[in-house]
Order: sequence, then structure tokens, then C-alpha cells
Amino acid sequence: MKLVIQRVTDAKVVVDGETVGEIGKGLMVLAGFGREDGEDLPGSPVWKKIIDKLINLRIFTDDAGKFNLSLSDVGGDLLLVSQFTLYADCRKGRRPSFTGACPPELADTLFERFVEDLRASAPAAVETGVFGAEMFLDFTNWGPVTITLDSDEM
Repeated sequence: MKLVIQRVTDAKVVVDGETVGEIGKGLMVLAGFGREDGEDLPGSPVWKKIIDKLINLRIFTDDAGKFNLSLSDVGGDLLLVSQFTLYADCRKGRRPSFTGACPPELADTLFERFVEDLRASAPAAVETGVFGAEMFLDFTNWGPVTITLDSDEM
């Protein structure tokens, strides 16, 4: 599982001209699942750790301008967007290979469970895009701050 986390002042995802998810201050998270991620990932120690890390990662500034506050501390929102292209392999040729990505049916199940578990523990709104759809993201990266998390490194 790979996450690309961006601290934002606002973010929205549009599908077929319609806004399907929108947040204020918080985190926009691109979430991808790899071929090695299985049905046993939800509820596993690494799953719990990555959710805890996402909610408690101190990437919001305090009054002194230091990264001392987390999503929980600031009551921020989450916008979660499925992103299989995080598993792109560009080592050969010019067209990325996505053989390292999780099969779509399982990835959809894992993504929905990820959303469900975050809704149970996030401090504020949790919005999403539409799995498998062509999505347009509109956001203001605040900082800019962009952090990656990889379950293989947990």
C-alpha cells in the first residue's frame, strides 16, 4: 500500500462534471494498493499503523511555525482518492507497466475498507473520489507539503 499525502487548504474531486468529494483544510491522500496487498491487509498491524500514522502525522504548523500538529489536532478533513498509478514501473521503455498494482476488484475492496476505517477514526469529514473513474482533482497544496507512506516501510 502506498499513500501520497498532501496538506491542503481545500480540495475537490470531479467526475463527469460533478463534484463527488470536497474538503476544506486537511489532507488529500492518493491511495494505491500493490499486487502483494491481500485480503488479509485490513486489520493487520501494518494497516493499523498506516492509519494511525496518517491521522497523527505532525505536518500542520503550530503558532511558532513548527510541524507540531496533526490532522487530529487541527480537526482537519480527508479526501481519499484511489490511485493505481502509484505502482507504475517505468524502468523499461516509455510506457509505464502496472503489473505491480493490485487487481482492480481486490483494490476496490481494500480502498472501501480503508475509507470505512478512516471514517471511524478521522477527526472530521472523510470524502472520496469514485474508484476506477476518470477523476479531476482541484486542490491547493498548502506549503507545499507532500509526504509519502509505503506499507513496505512500516
